Amino acid sequence: MTSASAAVKRIVNDHPLLHEGLRQGIISHAALSEKISAEVERMLGKKANHAAIVMALRRHGENLQAGEAMRIKLKPHTQLKLKTSLVYFSVKRSPDLFRKLGRMQALVDYAEGDTFNVIHGNNEASIITDEKHEKEVIAAIEGAQVTTRERGLVSITLGLDRNFPYTPGVIFSLTRKLYWDNINIFELVTTATELALIFQKKDAMRAYSSMQEMIDEQAKP
Repeated sequence: MTSASAAVKRIVNDHPLLHEGLRQGIISHAALSEKISAEVERMLGKKANHAAIVMALRRHGENLQAGEAMRIKLKPHTQLKLKTSLVYFSVKRSPDLFRKLGRMQALVDYAEGDTFNVIHGNNEASIITDEKHEKEVIAAIEGAQVTTRERGLVSITLGLDRNFPYTPGVIFSLTRKLYWDNINIFELVTTATELALIFQKKDAMRAYSSMQEMIDEQAKP
């Protein structure tokens, strides 16, 4: 049977703003208890004691403030890498789409830092590349149904520990911080040791500052 403490912890962890506010100690436990009491009672299947909810919130907040929140393992001396002038396409998949995109490989100079990412979905494919290759992409996908096209994007890449793919909550912890700072993530691309977040130009510098704050916090002993 679910306890009041477990129910409160689940509710808080499922809501990034509550989680971050409780971690920072800026939320009234009594007021939040009133707000979530109905949900706690639904999870318990019975009436919940108001004092028990307040106590559970206080204890969970103390645990978060004491460092219970997951620490993200970064690459040693990691630095954020920012790249501007990217373009994004979302295209309906077709039998010959990837054959067409294959021609782009000869045009992309990875040694010079060019970007060319293709994300395969069940029904659509996303293409992220440098704006200087925009015309070539348009030519390559001629006849395809383009559902989204966005220019002036910025990527911010973060190096992560090799255990990243096997560690629950890494992406959640990163995106929670950006959500708290009211910063929209346009797209997200990962490898086994890197996480690249794509932002619109208007959000890029705030995103960089937010992510740097997170790195600085993670570096604290």
